[in-house]
Amino acid sequence: MTTPEVPITLDVGDATVSGVFADPDGSFATLVVAHGAGAGMDHPFLAGFTRALNGLGVATLRFNFPYREAGRKFPDRPPAAIAAWRVAMDAAASRSAGRPLWAAGKSFGGRMASMAVADGMPAGGLVYLGYPLHPPGKPEKLRDEHLYGLTLPMLFLQGTRDTFATPELLESVAARIGPTATVEWREGGDHSFAVAGAKRGADEVGASLAATVAEFLRAHGGNPADALP
Repeated sequence: MTTPEVPITLDVGDATVSGVFADPDGSFATLVVAHGAGAGMDHPFLAGFTRALNGLGVATLRFNFPYREAGRKFPDRPPAAIAAWRVAMDAAASRSAGRPLWAAGKSFGGRMASMAVADGMPAGGLVYLGYPLHPPGKPEKLRDEHLYGLTLPMLFLQGTRDTFATPELLESVAARIGPTATVEWREGGDHSFAVAGAKRGADEVGASLAATVAEFLRAHGGNPADALP
């Protein structure tokens, strides 16, 4: 049975952005999901991912950043993206009846989630769908400093061919963060988790990550108020 998706609107400063909330019967956690830099919340990858999570008992809220809602191509600066994250998490909290509340994002969306938590936003944990640890071909330009102050559970889902995070560097960063960081590799996956020769739609690719995420959420639970950095 498909979980109904309820459109919502979020006021972020002077902007209004779109969101979609889905709450399956008996859900055990809520995951707020942000899109990557080049695609909005309705991209098939994110829709497939969240709908598969709904089928596994996870409520989801996915939303647009203000730049995407306005039709701009260049992503918001961190302060604006963090403001959007805070509003989205508050909206999810008000709909989640005290269930554990997690933050997740594809690439840019996940990095902004981690920066929001580092800035004080409560969350039960973080899930990264392709963390952009460095620009492609520039491993010396790491985006990792804010991660080391976070003590909440973190799941890094990453493709082994992802040019935004070489395996050796990401494993090193996770080891430095400590036991709260878990890295799960998808063999042959690129930054979008596509595997050469595998003919799957983006919705199927996104859906294929849901079971691992749901298992991680069940295993780590947690109250957002306990996860402040």
